[in-house]
Amino acid sequence: MVTNREIKNELYEQVARISKASASPKRLELLGLLCQAPKTVEMLSQEASISVKLASSHLQDLKAARLVESERHGKNMTYKLASPSVANFLVTLRELAEERLTELQEAVRQLGESAHEWTGATRDELLQQASNGDVVVIDVRPANEFESAHIPYARSMPLSELKARLKELPKGKQIVAYCRGPFCLMSVDAVRLLRKLGYDAVLLKDGIVEWNRRAG
Repeated sequence: MVTNREIKNELYEQVARISKASASPKRLELLGLLCQAPKTVEMLSQEASISVKLASSHLQDLKAARLVESERHGKNMTYKLASPSVANFLVTLRELAEERLTELQEAVRQLGESAHEWTGATRDELLQQASNGDVVVIDVRPANEFESAHIPYARSMPLSELKARLKELPKGKQIVAYCRGPFCLMSVDAVRLLRKLGYDAVLLKDGIVEWNRRAG
């Protein structure tokens, strides 16, 4: 006969599968990338700066914990989040780390000091200003991520194309740039470039996952 203690041990063991699978900086980064859009192993390998073999190994661990799913398209294996709740889990984990870890708080503070953040009161205020044309919101992530999901009224303007497309941005209005979230530096680089060239540019700390979560 199975005892209550054995049942409880099994319950916690199953929950621990999630923490074990996510107990790696690179696996967390891979999940963060998949929050933006489904991606092939090769894409994830390049964006996470690891080998294809290592990326595949990490993805198999995440798949075993039911955090990601895979689908083969010809020779390519594409991965995606198993559920929107995985994205929420990742944001919750990051927010808990920011709350409890002074080392992370200091790193985030230093990042904030080097950037110019949007200081509007609410997300609704930003939406209203973007809708009225008072500000221009640009998404500096790769185009495929914009196509997967983006903030309303945002324009797709990947960082790699920004310098060549400056004529599309009015200098008389504030430019609000965003990318993959608080740990992404693409929007920081975009704002630095724009401000250097005379634009009134600021960054939005939230990415699409954080934006949708606050909307919920």
